[in-house]
Amino acid sequence: MGDPNLSSLSLQTLLSEKVGQLMDWTGRRAVIRMNGEKFRRFVKAPPRNYSVVIMFTALQPQRQCGVCKQADEEYQILANSWRYSTAFTNKVFFATVDFDEGSDVFQMLNMNSAPSFIHFPAKGKPKKSDSYELQVRGFAAEQLARWVGDRTDVQIRVIRPPNYAGPLMLGFLLAVIGGLAYLRRNNLEFLYNKNVWAFSALCFCLIMTSGQMWNHIRGPPYAHKNPTTGQVSYIHGSSQAQFVAETHIVLFFNSAVTMGMVLLHEAATSDMDIGKRKIMCVAGIGLVMLFFSWLLSIFRAKYHGYPYSFLLS
Repeated sequence: MGDPNLSSLSLQTLLSEKVGQLMDWTGRRAVIRMNGEKFRRFVKAPPRNYSVVIMFTALQPQRQCGVCKQADEEYQILANSWRYSTAFTNKVFFATVDFDEGSDVFQMLNMNSAPSFIHFPAKGKPKKSDSYELQVRGFAAEQLARWVGDRTDVQIRVIRPPNYAGPLMLGFLLAVIGGLAYLRRNNLEFLYNKNVWAFSALCFCLIMTSGQMWNHIRGPPYAHKNPTTGQVSYIHGSSQAQFVAETHIVLFFNSAVTMGMVLLHEAATSDMDIGKRKIMCVAGIGLVMLFFSWLLSIFRAKYHGYPYSFLLS
């Protein structure tokens, strides 16, 4: 029978070596790249007193996973925010497993999609809540930080690199508006043009009702590509989430319906000859019926069991 004290000392030495190696890798780059061997040694094999958050991805160009690249950028921001935080400890580490470097890990965990995020706790096996709901919560670093906080009690304040694109675009827009106002300083009647303000208000309403604000807050993927079949989905199948492409589609459909209604109004109130008014009326009815039918079909795809449809089932 072996000496229990010696066995305990060996485990402590092994744990110290593992933590030291992980700290060394983290010091070089915030996200540790793992293959099958590293995963089995540092994540699956005991002893372990630290949590590991792993992003399973497929970043190689031949995989054509655009979402993986976007998610990786947010994941890097999260990991760097933790690595350079004053609260940084060896309680949790961030790692990534690429399919082309660790396909055996994907097979071990029966994973068939990427990107995916899983938290491996310090004790026990991952539970259902340790798998990040990417399609519902999106992959924004802030959302990932909240999930990590729920699973590990480690609160990470996300710090993004400075982005001057927004202020520059705002400055450019203000400069253009100011320049136009200066050039037409002797004739500012266009500011009182109701059509200009109506069009601006309509564009704002269409953008906001299409879900752009939700995208800004949640940071969802543009679309989803099934790595097994290669099929790309632009419409999310759940009513609790959406893709960026989906909001663009809805924005276009809403715009087409609105254009149809405008044509119908003009056909009923304008002073044009009867022939042109008939054409506008038919075009307006066609736009409203066709694109409203497509909107209903999208609604039915997201709210399963919705009983109504129009033209398209």
